[in-house]
Amino acid sequence: MRACEVGATVRGQQAQSRKRCGMSSDQPRARYLTVAEVAEVMRVSKMTVYRLVHSGEMPAVRVGRSFRVPQDALDQYLATSYIEADRLTS
Repeated sequence: MRACEVGATVRGQQAQSRKRCGMSSDQPRARYLTVAEVAEVMRVSKMTVYRLVHSGEMPAVRVGRSFRVPQDALDQYLATSYIEADRLTS
C-alpha cells in the first residue's frame, strides 16, 4: 500500500508522500463546509441547503451519511444567484 493511501504521519515522510501522490505543498487545500455552516453563511435553514444539494444546484461531497460543500462551490453559487434589488421591484 502506498504512503498516500495510508497517510504517512512520521515526520519527514509527509512531504515525500505528497510528492509520490502528486500533491504539492504549495497548492492550497480546498476547504469544506458542513451543511450547518453553509446554512449559517446563507442565513437559511439546513433543509434549504439539503434541497439545493439534492437538486444538484449546489455541489457537495458525501462523507459517510453527511455532506460537505466546498467553499469554492458556495462562493460560486452565491455569485451566480445574486440579483439586483431594482429588478425585483419592476
